[in-house]
Amino acid sequence: MNNKHIDTQCLHAGYTPKNGDPRVVPIYQSTTYVYDSTEAVGAVFDDPTLSLIYSRFANPTVMAVEAKIAEMEGGIAAMCTSSGQAASMLSILNLCSCGDSFISTAQIYGGTINLFAFTLKKLGIECIFVDNDASEDELHAAFKPNTKAVFGETLANPALTVLDIEKFARVAHAHNVPLIVDSTFATPALCRPIDFGADIIVHSTSKYMDGHALQVGGVIVDSGKFDWKSGDFPGLTEPDESYHGIIYTETYGKLAYILKARMQLMRDFGVYPAAHSAFLLNLGLETLALRMRQYCGNALMVAEYFEKSDKIESVNYPGLKNNKYYELAQKYLKGASGVISITVKGGRESAVRFMDALELASNEVHVADIRTCVLHPASATHRQLTDEQLIAAGINPGMVRFSVGLEHADDILADIEQALAKV
Repeated sequence: MNNKHIDTQCLHAGYTPKNGDPRVVPIYQSTTYVYDSTEAVGAVFDDPTLSLIYSRFANPTVMAVEAKIAEMEGGIAAMCTSSGQAASMLSILNLCSCGDSFISTAQIYGGTINLFAFTLKKLGIECIFVDNDASEDELHAAFKPNTKAVFGETLANPALTVLDIEKFARVAHAHNVPLIVDSTFATPALCRPIDFGADIIVHSTSKYMDGHALQVGGVIVDSGKFDWKSGDFPGLTEPDESYHGIIYTETYGKLAYILKARMQLMRDFGVYPAAHSAFLLNLGLETLALRMRQYCGNALMVAEYFEKSDKIESVNYPGLKNNKYYELAQKYLKGASGVISITVKGGRESAVRFMDALELASNEVHVADIRTCVLHPASATHRQLTDEQLIAAGINPGMVRFSVGLEHADDILADIEQALAKV
């Protein structure tokens, strides 16, 4: 069967048991693998795609999850990482070296801003920030001769801007560079950016994909569609002296990007997840499509409730018809996820009072959990940003990130009502 629905892919993609095999993906709890001869081991060191060497590169349990996510996203292959931050970092380092630059929308996760604006800068890689709503002319003007990629978030955390994927892909491709999209909030259940021209997808699998706040993880998905020979990517098109002089585009063709990430960057950074973490992630993935529909339904009811409250200054949820990004959300998304950004009247003090009065919802440094949770971005995830950066990222001191869970909607609304009564 080809072109299976996302619900079916969640359950069956990545692992097909043979006669007598376990029905559930097994946990291969081993760091190492045995060979019959020294020659056989040497052959794998020459070409790790022949077999498994060590679980810092690959593990059968993790590989099953990688194959599942790749199929769900419509990509050619995927590589899991130990966190979403690691996925974002490697997605850029796989293309950029000291002296290079890349472009990113400013409305992205605060931790990613910190990674791009400070940590990568120390490595000599410049991030050129642009507004999510920049025109094509403005995007073209941001490019430099050394620009190697464009980065954006399908649904920004926590600004909830919606990326015009086709526009960003069109501009990126005009300059012969790939578009990298962080699709954590959307997941492939709501959007497959590759279908709209994106080339590389990254996720923090700790969020909706896992769904239960059990493990931290990330993933990079390669569409296999970008022609790396069309641009200036010496790391992919010239010999890698750290790996027997291999030329990734010549040896691996469409798999060049993802195999370079695994054979070179994973080898050196070692940010591969444990088999047990992948096993837990797979359990979450099996119910992803089902859960995302419920998240979206609950969130729309909660967003509409917030809209009617005289205690709320503004509600930002792309699923609302009066939202600035409603049309883009209708174009790219099958639902606007379960995350809502609200601004409580009275600023920071009122926002904190509302959050502390909630009883069902948890005040926690997490989002996209199976349980409703809230966070004050200016005090937590975006605490490291300057006032100017907060404004650029769409963060107001009174903003609350409200992540709607899977409790009954009536109970979530009752909790909100009693908490707002104390503001």
